[in-house]
Amino acid sequence: MRAALALLPLLAAAQALHRGKAYVREKVCQEYRILGKENFRTLTIIANSRKYSNGTFEEIAHLVREMVSLAETCCAHGADPSCYDAGSTALSEKSCGAGSPFPAHPGTAECCSHEGLERKLCLAALRHPPQPLPRYLQPSDKELCHAFRLDPREFADRFLYEYASSYSQAPLPVLLASTTTFLSMVSTCCISPAPTACFLKEKLERKTLSLLTLTSNRICSRFSAYGKDKFSFSSLASLAQKIPTAPFEDLLPLAEDAAEVSSQCCDSMAEDCMQKKLLEHTAKVCAALSARDGRFAGCCEGKNLMENHFCILAMPPAPAAKLPEPPEPTNKELCAKEGALHATRFLFELARRHPSLPEAVLAKLYDSSGKIRGECCSSKDPSACWDTKRQRIAAELFPFLEKADQLCGQYNKLPFLEFKKSPAQLEQLLEQRASFASSCCLPDSPPLLCASKV
Repeated sequence: MRAALALLPLLAAAQALHRGKAYVREKVCQEYRILGKENFRTLTIIANSRKYSNGTFEEIAHLVREMVSLAETCCAHGADPSCYDAGSTALSEKSCGAGSPFPAHPGTAECCSHEGLERKLCLAALRHPPQPLPRYLQPSDKELCHAFRLDPREFADRFLYEYASSYSQAPLPVLLASTTTFLSMVSTCCISPAPTACFLKEKLERKTLSLLTLTSNRICSRFSAYGKDKFSFSSLASLAQKIPTAPFEDLLPLAEDAAEVSSQCCDSMAEDCMQKKLLEHTAKVCAALSARDGRFAGCCEGKNLMENHFCILAMPPAPAAKLPEPPEPTNKELCAKEGALHATRFLFELARRHPSLPEAVLAKLYDSSGKIRGECCSSKDPSACWDTKRQRIAAELFPFLEKADQLCGQYNKLPFLEFKKSPAQLEQLLEQRASFASSCCLPDSPPLLCASKV
């Protein structure tokens, strides 16, 4: 991975682009001079493809040309100090003009209502939401080499755009390493006398990095959508469904550790942060759960911790365990200092009793739990408020959870065509339920899309 990160000195500049400091001439020019035009251009493609993941290739290419031209002109020796500010102002005006060639964003109009530096900082801070699921499909080796030979530069640009926009939530150092090694593989193997053997060897060497890109994109997508506390609960619920016999006290520290990894590494510019911390986390999970469950022991057997982590991540929920009814927290406990912990414990108990309940539903429960605690604990009569809420939960929520658990349980067990024939599906809800199940019953379901489908 280290060999692939020769471009890392520019990461600070890419981070500045995202955080709205792109108009600090000295910083951009320093990085432009360190790396030269081509390396600066490469990372500008990656950074903007991540940032505007719904933008078209043409829109990203136009923006990159403008940004590189601005740096090339205004960072040259002897350039007028006002050149960069004037150029960046012109760029922001172009972004706000009718028929702008740059990526469209819902927040653009709001930014364009401002003037000067405020407008430029606002535009620089815009970012598209992530793709629901990665859309990049790697062509065959023969197709890769055909496209590469036709136009190596066009091939590299399109690959950087497609890959970075698909995996836009992967940490920038991970994405940079992954794209750099991929392009190196293609340029090496497409001129090799034995391309098939070359690709096989290179792909094996890239396997850990490919898995890291895939898993870190998934992890950071959730972290971006949920925030640290909700991400911790999501990790807890996922573990509870995979190993329902494990107690809350064993799983909560692992879930909190997963959230800490995301918190430290999703936006980190440190080249090995995600890989190092994720492997440490995997070792903790394996040490805590291998002796408890054969499936975890199987995943933890391998010497490659990245593959072990991917195995755990892809593990389906366990069959429902026979557990006694969970004790409900009292009104007093829910409004006490540790109220959030008591609520999380109860949601954990629900998750392990409903192993097929999709993440989107559990995330919605987490949100509702916090909202209800806020309402009742601040009301004049908390006990009366809680009693009313409990009656409604018993009447409406628990039956809903049973149906959602059953729906996803059937989807996970049956072939799709058989699932659509299942007698549990009401005719008028068939397509709606099938759409929800196919999108949101799977472990890697997109959090933002599924939140709206619940």
